[in-house]
Amino acid sequence: MIRHPAFTVDPWAVREHSLNLDVLAQTESVFALSNGHIGLRGNLDEGEPYGQPGTYLNSVYELRPLPYAEAGYGYPESGQTVVNVTNGKLIRLLVDDEPFDVRYGTLHEHERVLDLRAGTLTRRAHWSSPTGGEVRVTSTRLVSFTHRAVAAIQYEVEAVGRPRGVVVQSELVANETMEYAGDDPRAAAVLESPLVLEENVSTKDGMAIMIHSTRASHLRVAAAMRHEIDGPEGTRVVTEGFGDVGRVTIATRLKPGQKLRMVKFFSYGWSAKRSRPAMHDQVVAALAAAQLVGWEGLRADQREYLDEFWAGADVEVEGDAEVQQAVRFGLFHVLQSAARLEDRPIPGKGLTGSGYDGHAFWDTEIFVLPVLTYTHPRAAAAALSWRKSILPMAEDRAVQLGLRGAAFPWRTINGEECSGYWPAGTAAFHVNADIADAVTRYVDATEDTRFECEIGLPLLVATARLWCALGHYDADGRYRIDGVTGPDEYSAVADNNVYTNLMAQQNLREAAEAVTRHLDRAEGLEVTLEEAATWRNAATAMFVPYDERLGVHPQSEGFTEHAVWDFAATKPDQYPLMLHFAYFDLYRRQVVKQADLVLAMHLRGDAFTPEQKARDFAYYEALTVRDSSLSACTQAVLAAEVGQLDLAYAYLGEAALIDLDDLEKNTVDGVHMASLAGTWIALVAGFGGMRAGRGQMSFSPRLPSGLTRLAFGMRYHGRLLRVGVTPRAATYRLLEGSPLTLTHYGEEFTIVEKPVTRRIPKASVPTLRIRQPPGREITPRRPNR
Repeated sequence: MIRHPAFTVDPWAVREHSLNLDVLAQTESVFALSNGHIGLRGNLDEGEPYGQPGTYLNSVYELRPLPYAEAGYGYPESGQTVVNVTNGKLIRLLVDDEPFDVRYGTLHEHERVLDLRAGTLTRRAHWSSPTGGEVRVTSTRLVSFTHRAVAAIQYEVEAVGRPRGVVVQSELVANETMEYAGDDPRAAAVLESPLVLEENVSTKDGMAIMIHSTRASHLRVAAAMRHEIDGPEGTRVVTEGFGDVGRVTIATRLKPGQKLRMVKFFSYGWSAKRSRPAMHDQVVAALAAAQLVGWEGLRADQREYLDEFWAGADVEVEGDAEVQQAVRFGLFHVLQSAARLEDRPIPGKGLTGSGYDGHAFWDTEIFVLPVLTYTHPRAAAAALSWRKSILPMAEDRAVQLGLRGAAFPWRTINGEECSGYWPAGTAAFHVNADIADAVTRYVDATEDTRFECEIGLPLLVATARLWCALGHYDADGRYRIDGVTGPDEYSAVADNNVYTNLMAQQNLREAAEAVTRHLDRAEGLEVTLEEAATWRNAATAMFVPYDERLGVHPQSEGFTEHAVWDFAATKPDQYPLMLHFAYFDLYRRQVVKQADLVLAMHLRGDAFTPEQKARDFAYYEALTVRDSSLSACTQAVLAAEVGQLDLAYAYLGEAALIDLDDLEKNTVDGVHMASLAGTWIALVAGFGGMRAGRGQMSFSPRLPSGLTRLAFGMRYHGRLLRVGVTPRAATYRLLEGSPLTLTHYGEEFTIVEKPVTRRIPKASVPTLRIRQPPGREITPRRPNR
């Protein structure tokens, strides 16, 4: 969309200069605001036209049946779908009795700006009604980072040309009509009227409160609104409530140049346990706190919060203006998805749309949490605390499957597995190791001993126990993990998936070491040193397949013996393959949906030699079709590591622009949180060459020809580090904290007060020819400067 004439490239904003209804649904996702608790799609204030209305509360869902043609043991009985809750964004405007609707009359000017530093969405419109009523409208919307339950909108109407009769209707509306005509099975199931009214109250002082409960999941949702109004003398205000609508109507007459200004504060809360009166009082109290601060106070707090975030997290990219905009856009949405989680999950689309039914996946731990760990660690801790909170359900699921330990869900909202696709929902056990990896990374980066004891240790122990229940020793003494599904969803129920085995190996080792560090806490989990020793033994004996004939690692045992997919006979419109070919055919071929073995080389790079990485990367490039948004950023990291810098740059562009350019044609359902986080990963881990673990952070930076400078911030061991990279040198600055020891291309050094600059060694020329599958070649990136 940033290539659309309505958009310009801006380093600190996403700016739309004119309204184009053809991309309205996509912009609703791009312009969405959230704080991890509340999510508001970027719908127009007046509600219509719309692509997909959306107001979300994290973990508010409805249950729906999962039908099976044939029953099977362990299949989840019901799914969970995110609910579009009470809409508090609605502000309808009538000018001389004509509704403000951009489809009618004349829209002289229209601009929307998502300000990444202010954390606001501003809209400016100049409109004439079909009967000539001319006004200027300005609205600024925010979802507060500092007041978890609060959102607010400042709305101004100015008369143009002659006096105008103006009526503003500010509303709370539940059970909005949902229309979705897509045929993508990843899109959310449409729910009709999921909310049951329990209370609708309006007060004389202009407050409206509505409380509903979901029909099947029995969650109680409360919403309230209150207003501050500044209008001409004689302005009238009426508050009313009926059915699923709460409304405040403001009527006035404006002289030319005169304005009606309204600030709308609205608040949300939900609970599975709290009573209706308690929820009523909760949202009323949230409004009182917001009004005490006021609109300007909320804006100031928002800016202060973001100033602190950007001081540590900002990434500067010189040489490519689109990537510069995209990485900040991605970081902003990652922050929005997690800032106020407070023990809730990060859905795959954040709270920007109903895609993937609002489910959280393993994407969170492998793609989103690395970014948060090094830029906003409190949010990473909150996401992992949610995993700890659903540990009992994961342990119950393991028992159901005849296993020990915990079997975390592949996709979920409330912690129960809700995938009807059993090769993933049952066999994708790698999610356990992904969680353990995120725990290990967070503890290494923060040295947070309390977190390790209270959150990390129980997660490491439960996940380690699963691997000992799943695996076994073969006749040669190798530890095997058979019949599992790795990250690549075009290969399922395979033996000894390399990614799974290597990540499980790390999981087992880290769990054993954590037990040794915290013996007293481990006793409370009924862990003995003998059990920890069995984990170490399994890790030491872990089988990692290798194809001696080809000189590469098979993605899983026997994978390189399969027939290669006939790419030449596959038409461009037959991608993604999963929508045009039977899974059984995909499973028995060498074709890769997303980085799998390549992801293992990124996260477990210590298990591969440089020569193996180069050969493995070349081999899997020719098989990977990138039918998943999770792939490009990982391919960028490994391409950079093996010296394929321009290829890495092309993959960076694909990851970065996935939503701003709607590359997968499904941004309508929400932004791709993992790919947006992957933009940071591609820049920092790819071109910055950052690796961290075991108390040490190292860098091997190198830029592609399209970039002239890269700079990024990192939080590590309580310090704030700033790294700047040019084609010839890297400079390391310590902005906060005590001296820090780092490694640059294997050379250890310590930063104290003065910046340290190190030269970047000359790159060796790659010798292996790299190619993608015919018909799926990556387009070389030409930087937009």
